[in-house]
Amino acid sequence: MSSAEQAVRARALALLAGDSELAGLVHGVFDGTPSRASAPYVSVGGADGVDWGTKDRAGREVRLTLALVGVGSSLDDQAAARVEAAVAALRGATDGWSIVSARVMRTRFGFGREGGWRQEVVVRCRCLAE
Repeated sequence: MSSAEQAVRARALALLAGDSELAGLVHGVFDGTPSRASAPYVSVGGADGVDWGTKDRAGREVRLTLALVGVGSSLDDQAAARVEAAVAALRGATDGWSIVSARVMRTRFGFGREGGWRQEVVVRCRCLAE
């Protein structure tokens, strides 16, 4: 069994990489910030965990950062909608853990110096050990 943080990141990567509609909108889904990728792309960032459980089951609360990086007009938000739709699909069993809730806690949008933009979504997943 892997840690809850690793399990949540792996599930997020698999869901986002397997989304055919998102694949048509971005150049790729990456584990962390890619060294050589052209925008738009999605990256699955760090996962922070804290203790969260019940009297009889161990658990972790994991906060995961998903980033959508783009160029040009930020008005077309189809890719952002697909990333947020994947959050609901995170719930379920994965690698020794059961993700019992997944919720967007915060979104942040900003423009870069070279004309690009970045939208970050912080997701809170509550996990119980199976």
